[in-house]
Amino acid sequence: MPRVTRGFKARRRRNKVLKQAKGFMGGRRKLFRTAVETVQRALVYAYRDRKVKKREFRKLWIVRINAGVREVDPKLSYSRFIGGLNKAQVGLDRKILADLAVSDPAGFASVVQLAKSV
Repeated sequence: MPRVTRGFKARRRRNKVLKQAKGFMGGRRKLFRTAVETVQRALVYAYRDRKVKKREFRKLWIVRINAGVREVDPKLSYSRFIGGLNKAQVGLDRKILADLAVSDPAGFASVVQLAKSV
């Protein structure tokens, strides 16, 4: 059986990891073993935080919608507002509602009145 040194494949694998470690500090960027550990951890954080980012934005939208609803009618809560929208069959999602609350308060007020009327 011939001896295989894996020179090309091994170098390509190492270079791929070191390229991913670009921007890290010290040996985490230059040394293969530490770079592997750091890159693996970074990929885990990246995967996790893609989910966390969605949660954080949803929380932000809910806070903005609630603040906009309270400006129009201090007695109306966020949950009653969303319930009213669902009963009125308004198909606006939280992202659009939050943008309306911030950028177009008059338009948002009309949406709140629509949710209250049902």
